[in-house]
Amino acid sequence: MSKKPRQPAELLRQYGVIPVRKRKHGKQVLLLTSRETGRWIVPKGWPMRHRSPAEAAAREAYEEAGLKGTVMEPAIGRYIYRKIGKHGAARRISVEVFLMRVSRQLRDWPEKHERNFQWLAPAKAASFVKERRLATLIGKAGRIRWVTVRKRKGRKTRKK
Repeated sequence: MSKKPRQPAELLRQYGVIPVRKRKHGKQVLLLTSRETGRWIVPKGWPMRHRSPAEAAAREAYEEAGLKGTVMEPAIGRYIYRKIGKHGAARRISVEVFLMRVSRQLRDWPEKHERNFQWLAPAKAASFVKERRLATLIGKAGRIRWVTVRKRKGRKTRKK
C-alpha cells in the first residue's frame, strides 16, 4: 500500500507590530499574552478589508494592547509560527512585522481583560518569545535609531 505524499500546509498571512517606546533608560518593547496558550507574542491579526497591512497591524495594536502611535513602513521582516485550531489541526502562519513607535497606551481597550502585557527592554523581550525569528526582529527593533522632527512653536507662515 503506497502513501500519498504530504502536501505542505497552506501558509496563511497575518500582520503585526513590534511596539517600541522611548524611556530615560532606553527603549522598551511591549509583549502581550495570547488568549489561547498564554505565550508571549506581539500584537498581530488577520488582514482587514479596506485596510493596508500597516493599518491592519495598527488596528490590532489598539484592540489587543490599547496602543496609539506611528507604524513605520516598510515592514522590518516576517516570521512563521504554528497555530493549533479548535479541532487540533495545525496551521502555518506568516506574520509580516512592522515597527510601531508608540505615542501612548490608552487606559481601556477592547481586549484589556483578555490578555496580560509587559513593557521590557528589547533583549529581555526577545528572550520571552518562543519564535526565534521574532526574537531576532525584536532585537533589530531595539537597535533602530529614530530621527525626531520637532515642530517649531510660534512660527507662522505668511500668505502672499
